[in-house]
Amino acid sequence: MAEQGGLIGYGPRLTEVFRQLGGQLIKILRGTNLADIPIEQPSRFELVINLKTAKAIGLEVPAAVVLRADAIIE
Repeated sequence: MAEQGGLIGYGPRLTEVFRQLGGQLIKILRGTNLADIPIEQPSRFELVINLKTAKAIGLEVPAAVVLRADAIIE
Protein backbone atom coordinates (compact mmCIF):
# COMPACT_ATOMS: atom_id res chain seq x y z
CA MET A 1 0.00 0.00 0.00
CA ALA A 2 2.80 2.43 0.78
CA GLU A 3 4.15 2.00 -2.73
CA GLN A 4 0.81 3.24 -4.12
CA GLY A 5 0.83 6.39 -1.97
CA GLY A 6 -0.27 5.07 1.42
CA LEU A 7 1.61 6.15 4.52
CA ILE A 8 2.72 2.77 5.88
CA GLY A 9 2.43 -0.80 4.67
CA TYR A 10 2.99 -3.80 6.93
CA GLY A 11 2.40 -7.39 5.93
CA PRO A 12 3.93 -10.69 4.96
CA ARG A 13 6.72 -10.71 2.39
CA LEU A 14 5.13 -11.81 -0.86
CA THR A 15 8.21 -13.80 -1.84
CA GLU A 16 7.80 -15.85 1.36
CA VAL A 17 4.08 -16.38 0.69
CA PHE A 18 4.75 -17.58 -2.86
CA ARG A 19 7.54 -19.87 -1.64
CA GLN A 20 5.14 -21.50 0.83
CA LEU A 21 2.49 -21.72 -1.88
CA GLY A 22 4.96 -23.48 -4.19
CA GLY A 23 5.78 -26.04 -1.50
CA GLN A 24 2.11 -26.78 -0.94
CA LEU A 25 1.46 -27.05 -4.67
CA ILE A 26 4.24 -29.62 -5.01
CA LYS A 27 2.64 -31.70 -2.25
CA ILE A 28 -0.72 -31.55 -4.02
CA LEU A 29 0.78 -32.52 -7.38
CA ARG A 30 2.56 -35.47 -5.75
CA GLY A 31 -0.80 -36.75 -4.55
CA THR A 32 -0.77 -35.84 -0.87
CA ASN A 33 -4.25 -35.85 0.61
CA LEU A 34 -5.40 -32.25 1.09
CA ALA A 35 -6.39 -32.96 4.69
CA ASP A 36 -2.78 -33.97 5.41
CA ILE A 37 -1.25 -30.69 4.22
CA PRO A 38 -0.79 -28.28 7.14
CA ILE A 39 -1.84 -24.65 6.87
CA GLU A 40 1.22 -22.44 7.06
CA GLN A 41 1.39 -18.88 8.28
CA PRO A 42 3.96 -16.41 6.99
CA SER A 43 6.95 -16.01 9.27
CA ARG A 44 8.59 -12.97 7.66
CA PHE A 45 6.94 -9.58 7.48
CA GLU A 46 8.03 -6.27 6.02
CA LEU A 47 7.45 -2.65 6.94
CA VAL A 48 7.39 -0.03 4.17
CA ILE A 49 7.17 3.67 5.01
CA ASN A 50 6.31 6.36 2.49
CA LEU A 51 8.07 9.50 3.72
CA LYS A 52 6.76 11.46 0.73
CA THR A 53 3.17 10.89 1.91
CA ALA A 54 4.12 11.66 5.51
CA LYS A 55 5.58 14.99 4.42
CA ALA A 56 2.50 15.77 2.31
CA ILE A 57 0.16 15.36 5.30
CA GLY A 58 2.51 17.11 7.71
CA LEU A 59 3.46 14.04 9.73
CA GLU A 60 6.94 13.40 11.08
CA VAL A 61 7.78 9.71 11.33
CA PRO A 62 10.01 8.98 14.35
CA ALA A 63 13.58 8.04 13.49
CA ALA A 64 13.29 4.78 15.45
CA VAL A 65 10.42 3.68 13.20
CA VAL A 66 12.28 4.68 10.04
CA LEU A 67 15.31 2.66 11.15
CA ARG A 68 13.18 -0.46 11.58
CA ALA A 69 11.62 -0.16 8.11
CA ASP A 70 12.56 -2.69 5.45
CA ALA A 71 11.93 -0.14 2.70
CA ILE A 72 11.57 3.62 2.65
CA ILE A 73 9.97 5.63 -0.15
CA GLU A 74 11.29 9.19 -0.32
